[in-house]
Amino acid sequence: MAIVTAPAPAPPRVPPPPRATRRGRKVRDNLTGHAFLIGAVLCFALFMWYPMIRGVVMSFQRTRRGQTTWVGWDNYSRIIADPSFWTAWRNTLLFTVVALVAGYVVPFLVAILLNEFRHAQGYLRALVYLPVMLPPASALFLFKFYAYDPSDAGLFNAVLSALHLPTSQWMQSPAMTIPAMVLASTWMNMGSAVLIYLAALQNIPGELYEAAELDGAGLWRRIIHVTIPQTRLILALLAMLQVVATMQLFIEPLILANGAGTQDSATSVAYLIYQHGFFQNDLNGAAALGVLMLVVLAGFSAVYVRLTARQD
Repeated sequence: MAIVTAPAPAPPRVPPPPRATRRGRKVRDNLTGHAFLIGAVLCFALFMWYPMIRGVVMSFQRTRRGQTTWVGWDNYSRIIADPSFWTAWRNTLLFTVVALVAGYVVPFLVAILLNEFRHAQGYLRALVYLPVMLPPASALFLFKFYAYDPSDAGLFNAVLSALHLPTSQWMQSPAMTIPAMVLASTWMNMGSAVLIYLAALQNIPGELYEAAELDGAGLWRRIIHVTIPQTRLILALLAMLQVVATMQLFIEPLILANGAGTQDSATSVAYLIYQHGFFQNDLNGAAALGVLMLVVLAGFSAVYVRLTARQD
């Protein structure tokens, strides 16, 4: 006689925990990480976001003798009507364009040159990076009193005299003010860009260069068809950083040209903000200028993000 056994009862079905419970458990599991993150966010909000928001608010206000009133767009109208406003933007944009050509192309070419060396690479990299380790003020004073001395005792004028070429007044000449500032700025800051380019160049597979050489490509064609395409993302990123940094031109005019320079040839937007805020006691006008610069740089960054997203 066959014995029929009853099937085992199915285990009771446990409902999944509510979504809020799962989220709370995840937060508890990562409590330490969230605590560090909250501290960093609070510091960033206190020292970055709050000053920006406060600056935007101040740009629509006017403070006189402790009394603050809302004036709308009056600060912007007053700043734009100032002739120094357009001079400062012209000088800043001219410096940005010239610095983008010199301070962007020259480090890339130096990195390519250093990448070709097989010996003493560490020494050469340290030599190129050495100016970055100097305090900017010290480096600029070195240029001002040693290299840009308008007399024949100045380094550059001594070299020009030795080559039987006409000397220059450098920072005292309105035509040479921007090129002289670009030269000093490029010498001070190109070390970091060179190291970044070197890191990108060493990640390029050597097989690509070997294939190009087998196809008969010379050095220039290898740079155009192999090096630049393989480093285009780094090139685009450093181009954006270069524009953002050069648009905030301040310390070079302040030290090399004593601020405005001859015939306002060195006045920049950042120096004009400093002048309004600390010399004219016009913090609201300085805030309006800062907001305008923020809008210009934010627009450029948005265009960069849009273009790089399309490339990706």
